[in-house]
Amino acid sequence: MKTIKGPAIFLAQFMGEEAPFDSLENICKWAADMGYKGIQIPTWESRLIDLNQAAVSQKYCDELLAKVSSFGLEITELSTHLQGQLIAVHPAFDEGFDVFAPDHLRKNPKARQQWAVDQLMKAGFASQKLGLKVHATFSGAFIWHTFYAWPQRPTGLVEEAFRELASRWKPILDHFDNCGVDIAYEIHPGEDLHDGVSFERFLEAVDNHPRCNILYDPSHFVLQQLDYLRFIDYYHDRIKAFHVKDAEFNPTGKSGIYGGYQDWVDRPARFRSPGDGQVDFKGIFSKLSQYGFEGWAVLEWECCIKSPEQGAREGAPFIADQIIEVTDKAFDDFAGESIDKKGLRTLLGLDK
Repeated sequence: MKTIKGPAIFLAQFMGEEAPFDSLENICKWAADMGYKGIQIPTWESRLIDLNQAAVSQKYCDELLAKVSSFGLEITELSTHLQGQLIAVHPAFDEGFDVFAPDHLRKNPKARQQWAVDQLMKAGFASQKLGLKVHATFSGAFIWHTFYAWPQRPTGLVEEAFRELASRWKPILDHFDNCGVDIAYEIHPGEDLHDGVSFERFLEAVDNHPRCNILYDPSHFVLQQLDYLRFIDYYHDRIKAFHVKDAEFNPTGKSGIYGGYQDWVDRPARFRSPGDGQVDFKGIFSKLSQYGFEGWAVLEWECCIKSPEQGAREGAPFIADQIIEVTDKAFDDFAGESIDKKGLRTLLGLDK
């Protein structure tokens, strides 16, 4: 067993134009003052990291680590959620996802996808130079628009989609393998990797690649009504990253999982700050500890009611209270004794 590291915080939802959310130094001090020990860095946020520099310069990475460390913090993982999304985009979503790419690449899906691949490759080099072992991202999606199959999906559509998705990710996975870094895909609605079965399809399509792993976020499973505790039993050996985010599902006589196109606050299935929803975090931390998860517990603030500042303030002590200092001995050791092989056979009645 392992003791989970934390608390840490994903900075993507907090960056802004005003202090303390306007620079790496300011947000590091803000996070450290609240009790966080780690930060997950979104690589598209140039005020936090210059990914081009981090990919090629050990000096730059050492200076970045020293700057973060000066606030008593560690970098938990780098994130390329937005760039990973652009590895695979169905044309129906081109307009919406164009904003994830630089201005000069918009309305040019091929160039946008090539840029995304380059970003992932640079993130692999940067993670290596920063001494990180895990990287967080999205898979992208070719067939999400068919998740509710009406009209029915043509035979072979799903298989072809996952073959193409795998062909795009396989060189990236190989690159991360060379860098000694795992890719942890956030299992997330909107991605072709959105539950256990779809992850297994992808894993098979990339030949069970050792670097193909999971970022576990139970909130997305509450919204799908998936058993998020049993998910850990099935996939614990592939879970390499962990977002602490809460959610609730309160169906009504008018609306259920699909939400009726309502705003988040009005949906039956909605994200909440940790402790405000229905997620059994004691069960999650117990299972992850039992199975030896040695990564970070990273707060991701996405709440339809509570402010990000309050969510962050409450998140650090909430995570700290969930972390289990795993035992290194059995509770009944006091009643045991060491017995040699002859004694063991005597206890079994074999040498009488």
